[in-house]
Amino acid sequence: MPITKDPDNTAAGPAIILVEPQLGENIGMVARAMANFGLSELRLVNPRDGWPSEKARAAASRADHVIDAVEVFDDLASALADLNFVFATTARQRDGFKSVRGPVEAGRMLRARHAMGQRTGILFGRERFGLYNDEVGLADEIVTFPVDPDFSSLNIAQAALLMSYEWMKSGLEDETRTNFSGPEMKPASKEELHGLFTYLEGALEARGYFRPAPKKPKMVDNLRAVLTRAGFAEPELKVLRGIISSLDRFSPAMPRGDGSPGDDPRRLPAAAARARKAEATGRAPDASGDDTDTPLLGGKGTDND
Repeated sequence: MPITKDPDNTAAGPAIILVEPQLGENIGMVARAMANFGLSELRLVNPRDGWPSEKARAAASRADHVIDAVEVFDDLASALADLNFVFATTARQRDGFKSVRGPVEAGRMLRARHAMGQRTGILFGRERFGLYNDEVGLADEIVTFPVDPDFSSLNIAQAALLMSYEWMKSGLEDETRTNFSGPEMKPASKEELHGLFTYLEGALEARGYFRPAPKKPKMVDNLRAVLTRAGFAEPELKVLRGIISSLDRFSPAMPRGDGSPGDDPRRLPAAAARARKAEATGRAPDASGDDTDTPLLGGKGTDND
């Protein structure tokens, strides 16, 4: 289930701190990533092009609540002063004694500290070269991403999105649950499946599919093996029966390639009746060739039988 937000200010989760960000567009994309995953507190330390930034607002793609609440600080120590615990993000191994976590573990740690009422933050460095060692030294621990060592540089918005995602995921009751799911369909019964087998085999027999005749039992076995592997739901079998029924309208009197099924001479009276009805009502006749008053050839012929 999605997490529920508390009415207090800590509900927004960890603060995202950007140190000397260079481009307003990157700031805006960070704000957008934060909003995607329920974060709203963005702090900037000496943004190169100043603040506010219309480029940042445009790139935020309507995450205006994040942009409007941005706080700007002259130095990193001031930006971290009210926080109890901070992760510094880096792709490089650093000298020192700090613990290093992956993003999954870091997200869970932040969630646990948040539950205890602590104020937390995630620190991101400059687009060009990240954080200085002394800036990493102001954080409590390091978080790094399992990237390719030969291409480890992440765009700042990508890094913020990864951590924001792990924050959101850590608050779900089931980390594999999605916000929406596919339709729940009743599994088809064996009776319904066997009915499809019989219907399909009859249609194929009429078309001379089972050739040579001695191979029919093996061909039927293969056909049933293919259809039983899928594990069809009841609505799916109805779709298949409708397809087969539509194809089954072709008969020895109207072989495949000899025109539309609607051109079958046995259907012409119904077509003429439709034309007269359309002329009387001023509506164009139905070009589909179907008529509910005339039985379809070779099967029931609906998507619902």
